[in-house]
Amino acid sequence: MPYALVVIPTYKERENIEAIIEAVVALPQGFDVLIVDDSSPDGTADLVRKVQKKHPGRIHLNERKGKLGLGTAYIHGFKWALKHDYQYVFEMDADFSHDPKDLPRLLAACRDQGADVAIGSRYVTGVNVVNWPMSRVLLSFFASKYVQFITGMKIHDTTAGFKCYRRAVLESMNFSAIRFVGYAFQIEMKFRAWRKGFRIVEVPVIFTDRTLGQSKMSRGIIREAVFGVIALKVSSWFTKS
Repeated sequence: MPYALVVIPTYKERENIEAIIEAVVALPQGFDVLIVDDSSPDGTADLVRKVQKKHPGRIHLNERKGKLGLGTAYIHGFKWALKHDYQYVFEMDADFSHDPKDLPRLLAACRDQGADVAIGSRYVTGVNVVNWPMSRVLLSFFASKYVQFITGMKIHDTTAGFKCYRRAVLESMNFSAIRFVGYAFQIEMKFRAWRKGFRIVEVPVIFTDRTLGQSKMSRGIIREAVFGVIALKVSSWFTKS
């Protein structure tokens, strides 16, 4: 039976993709990998196919036509995971900002310790970020505080994108109702899980900024997150969990 799947969205990640896949597959817990590639013009998908030959049945590739956004890539991956009967589903970046060695700790939090969602948290034990300029550290840290204040969620790292979900959490979601595609998607998924009463825990991790490739952060993504949080909270007053 399929067990644990790591969903990794990619766009122009040829510098990192082979290494990140090999690091995940090498873990003894037996994680499978799904790459959701948005037609990367740099040949990312070709490198995935190359690695697939070394690990038959462990690495999966779904290619989409065009750059369609982080949130829709994860939703695509979640639906694929549910269709293929995976019990634990992970979100992870391709650039090693999320350490693959932390995947077993997130799995253990859900499988062994009763969590429904396990978050790889940068802020639950202070500020654990490496290689970010202070301006971005402050932006990220206070963004999480802002989200806490607006939504009422007792989560230190509300914008984290390194997570493990039990299957039941994803089965409960109406993906067609998810409204955000950028980093606000990470907030929205936590908010919806929290409102449904799922148990969310934070597992402390060290976040290391990418050393290869380019960041996908933009002003539009930040703007979506800032105003999206208010929209989420207001809409929650008029809808059931």
